Amino acid sequence: MRNKKKTTAISIFISLILFLYIIFTQSDQFEAAYVKSVVDGDTIKVEIDNKTYTVRLIGVNTPETNHPTKGVEPYGLEAKTFTKMMLSRRTVWLEFDVDKNDKYGRFLAYVWLERPKVISKDQIRKNMFNAILLLEGYAQVITIPPNVKYAEYFLDFQREAIQTKKGLWRLKN
Repeated sequence: MRNKKKTTAISIFISLILFLYIIFTQSDQFEAAYVKSVVDGDTIKVEIDNKTYTVRLIGVNTPETNHPTKGVEPYGLEAKTFTKMMLSRRTVWLEFDVDKNDKYGRFLAYVWLERPKVISKDQIRKNMFNAILLLEGYAQVITIPPNVKYAEYFLDFQREAIQTKKGLWRLKN
């Protein structure tokens, strides 16, 4: 009986340590940022500690609105307008993956509307803006390793938008 109590106490202690580890390591993954402006559907400017940074959303690509050679692509203005409506002048939570910056010096991030307590497919669908762009048909998946943390979810969300002919998928045959 004494060994059983000791084993139970050790199990509880280990569970507590794991719980605290998850809580504290997850809290380090997210950085609060205030959205100052929208460049286009998949790029925003944010303020963190009184400094402005450009953020390129990981895993999604919206049609262009500011490209020097492509000009304005079909559904680009709609994607930019949607991003403005959803993100302008609000606090968001940035989650970084393996590479924090791209070759242009922009932050690469998943943009959360609310800081997630638990990351699940349902929470990703409801609160990660990258996923919302895909689900609403404003973006296509673009996977650039090593930033692939949510790539499988994103492919599922894109398939869903294609099947329901959401957004830009209405334009495609």
